[in-house]
Amino acid sequence: MRLVFAGTPDAAVPALDALLASDRHEVVAVVTRPDAPSGRGRRQTASPVAVRAQEAGIEVLRPSRPRDPEFLDRLRELAPDCCPVVAYGALLPKVALDIPTRGWVNLHFSLLPAWRGAAPVQHAVMAGDEVTGATTFLIEEGLDSGPVFGVVTEEIRTTDTSGDLLDRLARSGARLLVATMDGIADGSLQAVPQPADGVTLAPKITVGDARVDWAAPALRVGRLVRGCTPSPGAWTTFRGERLKLAPVRLDRERGDLLPGELAVERNAVRVGTGSHAVELTEVQPQGRKRMRAADWARGTRLEPGERLGG
Repeated sequence: MRLVFAGTPDAAVPALDALLASDRHEVVAVVTRPDAPSGRGRRQTASPVAVRAQEAGIEVLRPSRPRDPEFLDRLRELAPDCCPVVAYGALLPKVALDIPTRGWVNLHFSLLPAWRGAAPVQHAVMAGDEVTGATTFLIEEGLDSGPVFGVVTEEIRTTDTSGDLLDRLARSGARLLVATMDGIADGSLQAVPQPADGVTLAPKITVGDARVDWAAPALRVGRLVRGCTPSPGAWTTFRGERLKLAPVRLDRERGDLLPGELAVERNAVRVGTGSHAVELTEVQPQGRKRMRAADWARGTRLEPGERLGG
């Protein structure tokens, strides 16, 4: 089939690569979000999908809005049979959905109808799900509600961050997306409606959502930190300044610390929660580089009774 691929972040690149490697389909262009400020210098930077498409010599479309007349006209000129989508980052209007003859097919990183929305992987980790996956479905005007073509499953490991899990899902999902395109092309695959039950929502995780509540049980604290790693990054406060946190270790041996209370040992820094303590692994003080928690504690010279999140 003749394809126009839509995607923006790193997680979409494996799917684009898999489609480029397929001998059954031709990717004639990609659609991605406009260049955006990035890094300390806040320089305008192309999306990872745009960079990969340029390397492959493919036309890149960067509409500020998918309903822009110039974009829609160019999409009609390209005459795609189907438009596969992975984390594009903008809602598609019906006028755009109607252009490809086989529609727009989204690769979503959850087992729909669970975790519809912008942050399915983060929410799955934070909720303590044991299994998740990826789903291909036909895009309609509702939020991730279209009929499903196929799924793959993926176990969530107890040490997984959302970044770890997304890396695996991006690779297995890429294979699923190619198989879905193959099935649509030869007519062997038909989409089936999603179940009405089991719908959960996965809105974008904000910086405020990533703040640790030390009064929560240790297990919930650990899941929050892993779910917010690497983005937007879990954090707390210490002496009035923000302190970013790497994934923590659960410490079931200590339940004698108050929520947020710090205990510094020779090579470990522990923090009290609403249940057992957790051990800090690495931290990043405001305006400084990431470092081992034990090194941070030695340099900070903690006073008795000091807490995080006060």
